[in-house]
Amino acid sequence: MLTERRRSADGPFDSRPLLGSSTQDLDLDLFRTTYLPSFVDPDVIEENGRPLAQQLASLHLATPTDHVPTALGLLAVGFDPSARIPGAYVQFVRYQGDDLDAAVVDDQELRFNVVDTSARLEPLLRSNLRTRLVEDGFKEEQRPDYPLEALREVCMNALMHRNYESSYAPTRIVWFDDRIEVTNPGGPFGQVRSDNFARVNDYRNPSLAAAMKALGYVNRFGRGIGRIEASLRRNGNPPAEFLVDDSSWSVTLRRAV
Repeated sequence: MLTERRRSADGPFDSRPLLGSSTQDLDLDLFRTTYLPSFVDPDVIEENGRPLAQQLASLHLATPTDHVPTALGLLAVGFDPSARIPGAYVQFVRYQGDDLDAAVVDDQELRFNVVDTSARLEPLLRSNLRTRLVEDGFKEEQRPDYPLEALREVCMNALMHRNYESSYAPTRIVWFDDRIEVTNPGGPFGQVRSDNFARVNDYRNPSLAAAMKALGYVNRFGRGIGRIEASLRRNGNPPAEFLVDDSSWSVTLRRAV
């Protein structure tokens, strides 16, 4: 059974090598400065003195013999994962209104690895937040119309759980005046169903999930939905609305008023 599990075709998509790609598709500086230290203590890295190819293979970013990047390698530290995995990007659209007929005021595609996507997504989301004055007893304070913690949790979990293997659709963040809709391809996976997703976990991309946890972008222990709901509640937003079907997953956050 262990021998069979080692066959790349039998493993999850994120562990499979992507033929036609090479280490030139990987941002090796990002790997050395950010990714590798998230998994291995710098002192251990220096003591081991492993060559780069061996380091990549040990973290499942490339195959150990012919050094072909895996899907994880491209998603985690690739220059443009969508060049080899067509749906591996984020589409952000900001409408000036409450429906798709409204004017588009911003439209961006983020075609980066998860590290660079996170670095570019946070300021993009912050720039679209608006504040409101809230009275709390004798105090007044400024609060955003959406808590950044909830936005970050929704977006990064969408990147972690989406179907990269058989869908060319991007992860979409659609921002209206009254709500934000985040949609990603890929319905419930494994033991997760539409009626238990709030309390049961499974991972379509287990290696990517482990990487994003090590990098600090997600919590892998099933607390995501609870953290989203708690941050919305603290900020005065309505509860998140989840729409789950066989092929997609959508989360709607309503603006606080």
